[in-house]
Amino acid sequence: MSLTFRRATPADAPFAVPLIYSSGPAAFDFVFAHPARGSAQDFLQAAFVSAAGEFSHRQHWVGELNGRVVATGTAFSGAANLSNSLAAARQIFAFYGLRHAWRVIVRGLRIERLIQPPSRQVLYLAHLGVAPELIGQGLGSQLIEHLLSQAATLKLHTAALDVTASNPLAQKLYERLGFRVCEERASTLPGIAAHRYMERPLLAD
Repeated sequence: MSLTFRRATPADAPFAVPLIYSSGPAAFDFVFAHPARGSAQDFLQAAFVSAAGEFSHRQHWVGELNGRVVATGTAFSGAANLSNSLAAARQIFAFYGLRHAWRVIVRGLRIERLIQPPSRQVLYLAHLGVAPELIGQGLGSQLIEHLLSQAATLKLHTAALDVTASNPLAQKLYERLGFRVCEERASTLPGIAAHRYMERPLLAD
């Protein structure tokens, strides 16, 4: 089965946000879940419909099968780190309010010790999600190959992603697509497994 890819729109939020969340539920919950403000998916929903930042619909692609959104992901370089951080801060303050936002930001910085912002020379793949009932049918490979194709216009030579040590099936997929583990970052955070940073070459020098 072949996916049709397009840029995400705000209307995709009900379908895309659960897929984004599925790419790292423990990390998303650690940072964004708040008993007084809602779940991590509530925050991701608000950020997705906004116009800027790493969680925005403008940053994401969706893959459709028979007109249904069944995959999503994003790819960006470290050149977007500052703008993404500023957008995330605005979204956090807007969603959580001044009283709670600082704690969310601190938790986010703790997660960044495990999942570090990419360098400017790297195309970083993130928020890779496929509908659970379709996992193992080649859709993840199609999603990744589509995102990797974005590197051509950016003239980047390396692609990268992070995978949790508790998800060996995802790591095997990435290895089949040419990614190799470069670093493992141990976790001291409750409920968060170690993360492995993976890279693969894209273009010849």
